[in-house]
Amino acid sequence: MTKLVRPFAALRPVAEHAAAVIAPPYDVVSTAEARKLVTGRPNSFLRISRPEIDFPSATSAYSEAVYARGAENLKRLIALGLLIRDPVPSYYAYRMRMGDHEQTGVALTASVAAYDANRVRRHERTRPDKEADRVRNITSLNAQTGPVLSVYRANGTIKALLEKITQEAPILNVTGQHEVAHTLWRIDQPDLVDSVSDAFNAMDAIYIADGHHRSAAASRVAADRSTASSAAPPRSADFFLTVVFPHDEMNILDYNRIVRDLNGLSAQQLLERLSEKFDIKDDTGPVKPHNPGCFGMYADGRWLHLTLHAELIPEQDPVGGLDVSLLQDQLLAPILGVGDPSLDPRLEFVGGIRGLDVLQQRVDNGDAAVAFVLYPTSMEQLMAVADAEQLMPPKSTWFEPKLADGLLTYVLD
Repeated sequence: MTKLVRPFAALRPVAEHAAAVIAPPYDVVSTAEARKLVTGRPNSFLRISRPEIDFPSATSAYSEAVYARGAENLKRLIALGLLIRDPVPSYYAYRMRMGDHEQTGVALTASVAAYDANRVRRHERTRPDKEADRVRNITSLNAQTGPVLSVYRANGTIKALLEKITQEAPILNVTGQHEVAHTLWRIDQPDLVDSVSDAFNAMDAIYIADGHHRSAAASRVAADRSTASSAAPPRSADFFLTVVFPHDEMNILDYNRIVRDLNGLSAQQLLERLSEKFDIKDDTGPVKPHNPGCFGMYADGRWLHLTLHAELIPEQDPVGGLDVSLLQDQLLAPILGVGDPSLDPRLEFVGGIRGLDVLQQRVDNGDAAVAFVLYPTSMEQLMAVADAEQLMPPKSTWFEPKLADGLLTYVLD
């Protein structure tokens, strides 16, 4: 059986400069937001993951000059001594703490062959343009800079190993966006490296939580760099960077929706249509659902609690039973006329980290006509979809906290 994982020699910030280097993942901030975040931060990793911010706003993010600038910026941080390369392949215990929530996983490289064989399981469809962007990013940098966020089914062996490893002093502890504390321990002792390898390689699969475009791009880079000899030893491009957490420590927030108009309906007509499928109750403030099949809705200055009639919830359907599917199939499509959720410009997605007040503000200021709050998708649902080799609707999960870009980089030697 193909090995699932292996250690790697990370390129990482020196501890005293880590706060000036690390950045949010490239795909959770817009270009405009990235420009603001790098103000006064010349060494921010966003200048590598989103190098278009170094150019005038009219410059295409996909121009050759932009990708070349990202590579120049990476070389500059190395030349300045802000990024250093560990001397031997290692695993890294990686802990994130956000408020009262804490999760501890392992940074490693996962096999592209295992990904292609569905031992690294996915649950989202990818877009060719976004894949192509990450392929060019990896190729120009000759490195993978944004870790894929992955999950394994929690087991006692890895938990015990991590408890032992994290008793030692970390090599790095830094606070990033949203006051998330990122802490790293290097695992380079041969016996511990072997133990981590054995524990992961014995697994049937790991699951991509966030980073489908990064993993798909890594697979394409590996194929581009393949050799004619099947006996060639594994190359660095045959693996991709990921941090794998136990499923029972993951924190999934709601991923909410706003729709720009009511599809020609008045607010009263909308309620009449909804009453055919939902029990509706007024609420005095923002509605955050506490159960699957329930939704918060804000429109016409009112917060409402919607409960879908039980007979409309399909059984034994890992995708159709998701709340994101129920909202689309029972409300957005048939009542509001929303088409393909990945393409319809009338629909917009708002991550739960932004709060419910933002939804109300967007409706009140006329950006949208209605907002919907969803109950978060569970890890068990995500893994069930992936195990069934099916795909979730777009924007089904919002994981928080987010991994930091620039904390660990995988160089393609």
